Amino acid sequence: MKQKLMAILVVMTIITTPLLAQTTPAGGPTKIGYTNVDYIIGKLPEAKVMQNQLEVTKAQLDKAIGETYKEAQEKYEAYQKNGANMTDVIRADKEKELQNLSTRIEEMRNNAQTSLQTKQQQLLEPILTKVNNAIQEVGKEAGFLYILNMDAGAGTTPIILFAASEENNATNLILRKLGVDPDKVEAAAPAATTPAAKPATTPATTPATTPKKK
Repeated sequence: MKQKLMAILVVMTIITTPLLAQTTPAGGPTKIGYTNVDYIIGKLPEAKVMQNQLEVTKAQLDKAIGETYKEAQEKYEAYQKNGANMTDVIRADKEKELQNLSTRIEEMRNNAQTSLQTKQQQLLEPILTKVNNAIQEVGKEAGFLYILNMDAGAGTTPIILFAASEENNATNLILRKLGVDPDKVEAAAPAATTPAAKPATTPATTPATTPKKK
């Protein structure tokens, strides 16, 4: 679950940094930096806090849906057991009640997915802003003309497919600007040149099926 929720975070962190308004010295080589925004966000304390909050929200949504599912299952079992002895009016009323519960569960599933995605976007926005500001500052301080993102997003081709040298890898500079010591996390440079695969987003889920009338 933790990995799936982090995957939700990875999918949303698609940033190509704006061009920095500066020029290289006359006759000097163009200095282009690169990084992996997904990797950087994954190392921030705020990302772990966001992940925990999403897990709590998902658990609450699953609990509410599970309780409704249990109610529907119990009423369906009672209908199967006593249906033969019911009058036509009562039987029709019970069947309508079961159908309404089935519809309600499906709506709860859809609403849970939307709610989880909305909360994730709200929590992620200030993190993205913080990272982007750090990239801008590092770009200006280190004299980069551009800083490119290694990861172009889910289902797309990375902006940079090959880097012959780590000299212009700005990942560690950006991490330090954000207050993260790259020496205390996984090696930042290899991570910046090897974007991780992006599994599909997993929304809040419920028990396998809703009860159906036979």
